[in-house]
Amino acid sequence: MTSEITLFVNPTAGRGRGAHAAQPAASALRDAGFSVRTVLGEDADDALRRAREAVAAGTGALIAVGGDGMMSLALQAVAGTPTPLGVVAVGTGNDFARALGMPIRDPAAAGRLAAEALKGGAVREIDLGRVGERWFGSVLASGFDSRVNDRGNRMRWVGGRFKYDLAILAELAAFKPITYRMSLDGGPVREIEATLIAVGNGSTYGGGMRICADAVMDDGLFDVTVVGDCSRTTLLKVFPKVYRGTHLGHPVVTVHRVSSIALEAVGVTAYADGEPLGSLPLTATCVPRAARVLGAGSPTGT
Repeated sequence: MTSEITLFVNPTAGRGRGAHAAQPAASALRDAGFSVRTVLGEDADDALRRAREAVAAGTGALIAVGGDGMMSLALQAVAGTPTPLGVVAVGTGNDFARALGMPIRDPAAAGRLAAEALKGGAVREIDLGRVGERWFGSVLASGFDSRVNDRGNRMRWVGGRFKYDLAILAELAAFKPITYRMSLDGGPVREIEATLIAVGNGSTYGGGMRICADAVMDDGLFDVTVVGDCSRTTLLKVFPKVYRGTHLGHPVVTVHRVSSIALEAVGVTAYADGEPLGSLPLTATCVPRAARVLGAGSPTGT
């Protein structure tokens, strides 16, 4: 493995934490004897192009510094390649890192972990979700939760979990059940009324909301959480349980473990890893061992 690695940085992540986090992460890697090259990019498309060029040129690893959006971008560059991904999570949600038991908002520790993993060969192969040419590592959201995500992304004046709590309350005012057409593993199409359908490769979204609490990132399957048709009162009771994962035991919630799912609904935009994916219909497929992550362990509730 080459000693030159690439630091893939979002300087605006976590209200500027990305820029501050790059230095201690880079220092930890250099102290371990690695040559570090930094990739920024003028925008997301340019950054992804540069990251893909680094992977194609044989970089020893792509170390992503930022939040879930940056991790999503990095996955587009390393998915299906032997290039390992390092995770320096300093964003708002950090759900990808959380699901993998990685350090959160501790760039020096994350840099040391990546360096130790590179030297010791501690690489975990994980599954990824795929929709068309787009890869995702954590959760694909559709329905009430994707509308919450959309509203939360517009709330620039507040951050963290509180932002999503406020967005939930705001979306409840316009809440209506959604008519979905759903097919699991290529089976028959079922029409259902539901509040949301979340497709989990990982377990959490929205900064620790354990919507697919039992999802495992290397079992070759999605955990699909369906919150059925319910009243605003029931939804208000169920949704807070998502932070502990205890919502899965509620009668209105069902879980399916599948390798693929097709979804169709009118007026619903899907989000994957917190980023807009596009309007339904879509088909998501779980691709086993699609990415290699440095130093990834068991999930944590950090």
